[in-house]
Amino acid sequence: MNRERSGERRSAGEVFATFLKLGLTSFGGPIAHLGYLREEFVNRRKWLGDQAYADLVALCQFTPGPASSKVGIGIGLSRAGFPGALAAWLGFTLPSALAMTLFGFGVLALGDRIDQSWLHGLKVVAVAVVAQAVWGMARNLCPDPPRVSFAMIAAITVMIWPTPLGQVGAIVAGGLAGWIFLKTQVAQQPVTMGIKVSRTAGTLALVLFFGLLFGLPALEVVIPGQTLALIDSFYRAGSLVFGGGHVVLPLLQSEVVPPGWVSNDAFLAGYGAAQAVPGPLFTFSAYLGTVMGPAPNGWLGALICLLAIFASSFLLVIGCLPFWEDLRRLKPMQTVLLGVNAAVVGLLLAALYDPVWTSAIQSTGDFGLALAAFTSLVFWKVPPWLVVVLTAAASATIRVVL
Repeated sequence: MNRERSGERRSAGEVFATFLKLGLTSFGGPIAHLGYLREEFVNRRKWLGDQAYADLVALCQFTPGPASSKVGIGIGLSRAGFPGALAAWLGFTLPSALAMTLFGFGVLALGDRIDQSWLHGLKVVAVAVVAQAVWGMARNLCPDPPRVSFAMIAAITVMIWPTPLGQVGAIVAGGLAGWIFLKTQVAQQPVTMGIKVSRTAGTLALVLFFGLLFGLPALEVVIPGQTLALIDSFYRAGSLVFGGGHVVLPLLQSEVVPPGWVSNDAFLAGYGAAQAVPGPLFTFSAYLGTVMGPAPNGWLGALICLLAIFASSFLLVIGCLPFWEDLRRLKPMQTVLLGVNAAVVGLLLAALYDPVWTSAIQSTGDFGLALAAFTSLVFWKVPPWLVVVLTAAASATIRVVL
């Protein structure tokens, strides 16, 4: 039986170690990451239940920035407080941040040596991971015809209107439909997420979020300098982007290429490298900080850009969660969340098709590998990291043989 255990406190070290494993093995982009997180913390460790997880995902989809990283921060916060939030982000982000920084020092040489068949295998396993997430969440969050219908409508809406605004619109429509049609479905109060953040701390975090968003450009005018310009550009990118890492990469191009901070060739080389590493795509910022022409660059530039782009994620999670925890306990809000959670399943279903399926499944062999990976994850309960390794290796072997 899947029970909530978010009230059990653990050390930040445990949180770091768990997220570090995910940071080393979570290939496939932000939607796949939500699948990895659900498998690890809902199914395997039972740190929180499907309802709490879906509510947290819904909040992170509503707000800008990297959704999977924010979900991880929220889970870490519920498990070990503020140190746990930092540990979760650090563990999940550190492997790809280091990899992208190293790419910054030698990506052109490394780029020609990357075995594309292994990278293709990582895309194939992402199909299985996302399919597993859709399968599991649909069984728990869409148990009746109305919510199945909400999910299907949300999926169709996002496929027809594949923009961040389309995603937010689908979630809002799902919430409205839940409020209208699911008033009799609320049976009990939701179990708490166990996130101990006061309203005062939440308010201060939101004030700081908006203060930096509007204050940094003004401060840059008063105190011009490259360091402040970097912080402003990367903080703004992390604060205003809906849709995850695939959306922020083009936005960053418009921030760093026109002013001549990074050449277009260097940007494109790093863009390709970002697809080859596990963890959040926002760590592409570390690569850009490394290869910057004007100082600060190198390791210092990587650190500045990385912290700047993720700062808004911490502030939004800490700022919104205390109010979100209260809102989800109100009966009208619970009916809204039933519809929102069904819509989130629809969003995952749409993402399973495009871009996950369309970019990975190019032959019957790819389909067979994805089916084998899905079976291993769902029915044989093989650890996700092992499925990632075996599928990538099988893809490389098939391409060599064929």
